Amino acid sequence: MRDIKIAPSILASDFSRLGEEVRAVTEAGADWIHLDVMDGHFVPNISYGPDVIAALRAHTDIPFDCHLMIAPADPYLEAFAKAGCDMITVHAEAGPHLHRSLQAIRALGKKAGVTLNPATPVSAIEHVIDMVDLVLVMSVNPGFGGQKFIDAVVPKIAAIDALIGDRPIDLEVDGGVTAQTAPACARAGANAFVAGSAIFKGGTVDAYRANIAAIRAAATGNRP
Repeated sequence: MRDIKIAPSILASDFSRLGEEVRAVTEAGADWIHLDVMDGHFVPNISYGPDVIAALRAHTDIPFDCHLMIAPADPYLEAFAKAGCDMITVHAEAGPHLHRSLQAIRALGKKAGVTLNPATPVSAIEHVIDMVDLVLVMSVNPGFGGQKFIDAVVPKIAAIDALIGDRPIDLEVDGGVTAQTAPACARAGANAFVAGSAIFKGGTVDAYRANIAAIRAAATGNRP
């Protein structure tokens, strides 16, 4: 059984003190730091790039889970690898050569992930499933934090869990994840949970610790 992982998305943190926020959620029990990279082209928002990630790397030693919402992604993979990302995830919808993108990530010595938007079918990753370490299911349309969880993705999570089988692949869900929505995702097979506003509300280490613990308990108590 895959370990439960909680990955706070710094998109919801206080950008005026990013390093402090990363240290705070690390102290609060985060397993990964989720990095939402947006280009204003593939998604309707712009966030940050490899220089910001590189500056944050010294603030924690837990894995950096980098979610590239950019197109094309291939020209920038090396920069994100050098910035200190441990996992680099590209969208199945972001380019015509998904297999090649995943090969390139692994050639850089990083774990490779693939992301599916809410309307993208599971069939889009059937032929690359043996090339990935992570499948990320978007449970909102990518581009902005604070959106409502799309319930229709739960059967998709279950279908991807069946596709993964006994492969050592993490199944992650991102978008509207809270202690209330995590149980259905966990029952469907998800083991990694990205949360932004649900974790960063409260603004203190103690608040973050309680928020992380609540999501972890909700997921752990509802595993199949």
